[in-house]
Amino acid sequence: MEFAGFQLRNNLFVAPMAGVTDRPFRQLCKKLGAGLAVSEMVTSNSLLYGSKKTLRRANHEGEVAPISVQIAGADPKMMAEAARHNVDNGAQIIDINMGCPAKKVCNVMAGSALMQDEEHVGRILDAVVAAVPNTPVTLKFRTGWNIANKNAPTIARIAESAGIRAVAIHGRTRCQQYTGEAEYDTIALVKTLIRIPVIANGDITTPEKAKHVLDVTGADGIMIGRAAQGRPWLFREIEHYLKTGEHLPPARVTEIHAILLAHLEDLYAFYGPETGFKVARKHISWYTKGLVGSAAFRKEMNVLPSIEQQMQAVNEFFIRQAEENDILKYDKEEALAA
Repeated sequence: MEFAGFQLRNNLFVAPMAGVTDRPFRQLCKKLGAGLAVSEMVTSNSLLYGSKKTLRRANHEGEVAPISVQIAGADPKMMAEAARHNVDNGAQIIDINMGCPAKKVCNVMAGSALMQDEEHVGRILDAVVAAVPNTPVTLKFRTGWNIANKNAPTIARIAESAGIRAVAIHGRTRCQQYTGEAEYDTIALVKTLIRIPVIANGDITTPEKAKHVLDVTGADGIMIGRAAQGRPWLFREIEHYLKTGEHLPPARVTEIHAILLAHLEDLYAFYGPETGFKVARKHISWYTKGLVGSAAFRKEMNVLPSIEQQMQAVNEFFIRQAEENDILKYDKEEALAA
C-alpha cells in the first residue's frame, strides 16, 4: 500500500495505545504482519521532553521504517513545536491525536475533546502541517463527541483542507469510550467525502471482521488496537485472509511460547530490569487470557518477585500447554476470569 509517500507491506495498521505500543510491541507487530505501527502518544509539552517516559516513547532505535509518532495537545504553537522536535529525532510521519477518550486528556481539551471546537481543530492542523512541510501529517479521531454530535465528516474535510495526508477514524464517539459496538456508517460516509486515505478502526478482531469492515466502509486500510494485545500474530492472519480468502493454520503453542519469550526479553532490555519486569506482567496476562488454567497461573505469576521466576513460570505454563495440545486451548470461564 502507498501511504503518505511510503510503500507499506499492506494496509494493516497498529493503533497507538498508551502503555502498549512501545518500541518492542511495534517492532513485533511489524514483524508479524502489520504494515505500519503508530507510537504511543507523545506530549506536546516541551517541559516534559526530557522525562524518562517521553524519551522512551520517542525511542525508535532499530525500528523498521516508516516511523510514525503520535503527538497530543491542545495548543497549536506547542503542537507545531512538538512536531518539529519529533521529526528532528527520527519521526517520518507525524500523527495527531484527536481520538483519545481518557478523562485526563480530555480535561485539558486535548484528544477527542478537540472535536467539540472545529475552528480550533483547524488551527492545530494548520500549525502542525506548516511546522513540518517535508513530513506527512496524519490525524486520528472519533466519529464525534457524542451520539448527537457526530461531526467526523466535518473534521475530515477540515483535515483534508489543512493538508493532512490521511485520517484514521475509530467507530465510536468520545462519550462511548470503548463500550458497545463500533459503527462503520460514519466512516463509510467520510470515505465518500474526501480524497485522502481513510483508515477504519474499532472492534476488528478476526480476519472475517477485517474484510467486513473494509467492504462496508470502503476504507483504504484498517487499524487494530486492543485485539492485538497478546495476539500480535493477528496481523499475519488477516493479511493472509485478505490475500487468499483462506485461513492460516492456527499458531502452534511452541511458536507462541517463543514469540512471548522474545517479547519479554525485548521489554526487559528496553525498560530496564525493574520496570521491564512490571510491564511484562500485563503482556503475559494478555497472551494467556482465556487459556485453560490461565487464571490460576496469572494469580501466581503476578506476585513473583524476579525476572528469573517470571520467565520460569511462563516456560512451565506453556510447556504444559504444549504437552496437552498443539494449539492453544481456550475456556470461556477462564476468559471471564481474566
